[in-house]
Amino acid sequence: MSTYNMILSSNESTVVAEYEPQVKRSDSYQSEAALEQAFIKMLVEQGYEYVTIHSEDALIDNLRKQLERLNQYSFTDKEWDSFFKHKIANHNDGIVEKTRKIQEDHVQNFTREDGTTMNISLIDKKNIHNNRLQVINQYEESGGKHDTRYDVTILVNGLPLVHVELKRRGVALKEAFNQINRYQRDSFWAGFGLYEYVQIFVISNGTNTKYYSNTTRFSHIKENETASRKRSKKTSNSFEFTSFWADGNNRTIPDLVDFTKTFFTKHTLLNILIKYCVFTTEELLLVMRPYQIAATERILNRIETSTIIRKLEPLKLVDISGTPLAAVRH
Repeated sequence: MSTYNMILSSNESTVVAEYEPQVKRSDSYQSEAALEQAFIKMLVEQGYEYVTIHSEDALIDNLRKQLERLNQYSFTDKEWDSFFKHKIANHNDGIVEKTRKIQEDHVQNFTREDGTTMNISLIDKKNIHNNRLQVINQYEESGGKHDTRYDVTILVNGLPLVHVELKRRGVALKEAFNQINRYQRDSFWAGFGLYEYVQIFVISNGTNTKYYSNTTRFSHIKENETASRKRSKKTSNSFEFTSFWADGNNRTIPDLVDFTKTFFTKHTLLNILIKYCVFTTEELLLVMRPYQIAATERILNRIETSTIIRKLEPLKLVDISGTPLAAVRH
């Protein structure tokens, strides 16, 4: 079993200080199906729960169970119907509004049948390991422009927040990126639009793996229109804005096996979703790169360390004449 040296000694570390690539690499898996199964197996070994969900009805049923578990509250059928349709799947909400609910408005209030109100959290940002991570694959969407079947999706408390698109070894990584663009255009909005909650996309052909943040519907459409007029223009929806994961020495971790054992550790993924995704005033979602996360955590660690030292410094007392008394600590 590998041992990773974290950048910080605190429990908030996200990026491994130095990563030694695994002997068993993704090129051991020749087909896309084999790569997908191996990826899911690694996630399960890391504490994810695998669930069989292929339809929207099953996805919604699981979402209710997960939110009830997180909030320690059981909805009545009437309450759930109202909360789901008005707070989670409001037909007036698009990617912008759903992204804001995850990043800023993750606590939603609702009125119970008895007339009292209470708060329901979609995600626990104070105690990140209260959030449950599940993995599903081959989810089918028939309500879009075309029937589609998605590769692998990570559910956080039942909501699809991370989507992974895999291609077999030898296929250009950009093909996976283009596939997700087609999903955004043709089917993520279908049904109740739960896949518009996806915050991070991961694309891999086994040998190379990259990640990037979701973009808003308005920005996505606008950038596509601009790109069609100016093919040379690079926008935040361009493949060039995808990022490799890396260790604390900024050494790239491209192989899917290595990527999964670092980026997809539960603590790291939850930290990225909760702390290191930035929803800007321009309503764009940005996800930090590993060197930015590492730098941020080093700064926070220095602040925390200096605060502790100041608290432990001896307090020097003097009497009325100015003669030092015995030093005491706080």
